[in-house]
This record gives sequence, C-alpha cells and structure tokens, in this order.
Amino acid sequence: MRRVVITGMGTVNPLGNDVQSTWEAVKNGKCGIGQITHFDTTDFKVKLAGEVKNFDAAEILGAKESRRMDVYTQYACAAAKEAMEDAAFDLEKEDHDRMGCIMSSGIGGLSTIAEEHGKGETKGYNKISPYFIPMSISNMAAGQIAITYGLKGMCTSVVTACASSNNAIGDSFHRIRDGYEDVMVCGGAEGTVIPLGIGGFQAMKALCTSEDPNRASIPFDKERHGFVMGEGAGILVLEELEHALNRGAKIYGEIVGYGSNCDAYHVTAPNPEGEGGAKCMALAVKDAGLEMDDVDYINAHGTSTSLNDAGETLAIKKAFGDHAYKLKVSSTKSMTGHLLGAAGAVEAIFTTLALRDGFVPATINYREKDEACDLDIVPNVGRNEKINVALSNALGFGGHNASLVFRRYA
Repeated sequence: MRRVVITGMGTVNPLGNDVQSTWEAVKNGKCGIGQITHFDTTDFKVKLAGEVKNFDAAEILGAKESRRMDVYTQYACAAAKEAMEDAAFDLEKEDHDRMGCIMSSGIGGLSTIAEEHGKGETKGYNKISPYFIPMSISNMAAGQIAITYGLKGMCTSVVTACASSNNAIGDSFHRIRDGYEDVMVCGGAEGTVIPLGIGGFQAMKALCTSEDPNRASIPFDKERHGFVMGEGAGILVLEELEHALNRGAKIYGEIVGYGSNCDAYHVTAPNPEGEGGAKCMALAVKDAGLEMDDVDYINAHGTSTSLNDAGETLAIKKAFGDHAYKLKVSSTKSMTGHLLGAAGAVEAIFTTLALRDGFVPATINYREKDEACDLDIVPNVGRNEKINVALSNALGFGGHNASLVFRRYA
C-alpha cells in the first residue's frame, strides 16, 4: 500500500491564526479561552468561549469573496491558504484530476442561517440574500477550496458532528493510500460562537457555565461540568510519499492508520462502557499495521464533560490493557476549547508536531484528580519527550467514533 505523508498545514483557532504561533502557544501551555465578545451574553448563563481573535477575512481572502462566505468557510479558506502555501506546490505541473478535497463541519453555516432567518422574519423572505444557500450549506468550504486551487479529484464534505474532521482526514488518507488521488486537502471548520449556537448547546446543559477561563475547559478534572465552545479551522495537505519526494516537499509526518465506527447507543451520550471507542482505536492501530503497545501518545477527545472523559478513559483501558498506564494521554481542548467539527483537524496538527518536535502537549488547568480518569494526562506542563507513534481520537453526537494514527517521519 502507498505511504501517505503530511506536507502542508494551516489553522485558525483560539490560540493563533497560523500554525507557528499556535504551536508556540501549545508548547507554552497558553489558554485561548476568554469572555465571549462576538455578542452580548447578558441573558446567557454561558459567558466563555474559545474565540478566534484578530481575524480579518477581507485582508486574507479579499473583501468581495469573503462577503460571500459564512464565517466557517472564511476560516476554512484562510487555513487552506496557509496549508497550500506551506506545501509549496507548483500547480501548473500537477495533475489536478489527482488532487482532491474532503472538508468537514459539524454544523456548517449556522451564522448565515441565523442572520438570514432574522432578516426574513423582519423584512420578508423576498429580502434574504441570493447567497444564503451557497453560504450556509456545509459542503461549501470544500467547494470553495477546490475552486480556488483547481482540485478536480474527489471533493466532498463529511458531517459526523465532533468526529467530522477525523473522518475527513481518515477518508482522505485512504483515498491516497488506495491510489485514487495523489494529493488531498482535508480538515474541518466551524463558526458557531453566535447566540443560536451557544443557546442551543446551553439548552442541552452541555456547556460549562464557569466564568473563570482557567477553570472552564478542564478535561479529566473531577470538577469538570461541560465543554467550552471553540471555533476555527484546521487543514492538512496529505500526499503520497513518492509524489512528495519527487517534488522535494518538506514532510512533517506520516499518517498510517484510521478507524471509524459507531456506538449505536444514544443521540448525544457516548456508551459509558467505552466499547465503541475501544474498538475504534483498535481498528486504527490494526489499519496502521502496528501493535497496541507501539502507541506512545494519545491526543484525547477529552471534552471536559463528565461522561466523555470517564468513558474515553475506560475505552483506552479496554483497548490498550496494561499499556494504557504507560501512555501519555492529554487533551489540548484545555487550551482551545471544543471546535466541534474542526476539533479533530486542529488536534491532528498538534499531534503531528508533537511527533516531529518530541514534545507532548499538556492538559492545562488540571487540579482535582478524578479516580475515573486515572491515566497519565500530562497535567499542566508539557514534556520534551521523543514519541514515535501517536493516536488522535474524535467522538461525536450520534455515537460517531474516529481515530487516526500518526508516525514520526524519519
């Protein structure tokens, strides 16, 4: 089977608007969570979010183009621009039929839907924007990226809630490994820090109501009581190894395994026995042709909800047995909040750089030990430690599970 490497990365997220500044923030254990500024939260119980900061879509993408995009698509296209520039293709020399794009968003153009619905209710539905539909549909990030770079291979959008971008990356990996494309641009984007988005998750009692940014997104901590909404995008350029070597591309790392399944248990709650998650991780490691004991680090889904963190811990124990206690298992959502459909892609970037640099990110702001979450979660301070194989988990409403296996490239 063909080997697949990562040759470009781009991101917009609560820690930074590019990969370099974001990774420096991760290594320094910075928290990107703060007071919501996108709207007035006076009537909301939820006051905090992981917002993208100092983002000017018009400057990055052009004023005319950015006005015709929902914010989630703006984030996706900005991250894709960085990733494609990073990958440094000579597009005139590429076979565009062998280049594709799989993007994801858990929710899509919610901001546009809310805005245009409000306009329709107050001014009449004949006044809504002619761009309403192409701005709001969840495949448009993929479409816009494909149009910009002429990606004429497989172009599609994955929607599996918070597992979405892991599925987008995993499906792209298999497309290349199995010979359908040589290059795939993939990842996820989300822009739901708006009244409707926060209000909807608040009504479910899924969000943290703490007003202290350092005690809000606290994965595996006994005092956790809900996740913190984040926003942004993560994009990876995946490439067949020989194709990358032939054009002299720099290589960040290698993706070697992908597993995906479903709990088939509940619309929002994970299976408390962790069976689906455990099987998913085992599928990914098997797909990589590795043994469970080969894995050194897990970037956990780790949402800071009571059910997820305990269930994921149990799933890791079931999947890895005694080796679970030798693993380093951290949640970078402690720094970014939960980016929903973009979470897995941003965390794939973190996992790839962790392997490249020999640095294991911390679970920051950890204080109160929970006996149900008793693995090595790398509390508060990251570690300079060589790791060779890492796994990244993403779990979504509906019971979706998706795990990716990355290997240090040497």
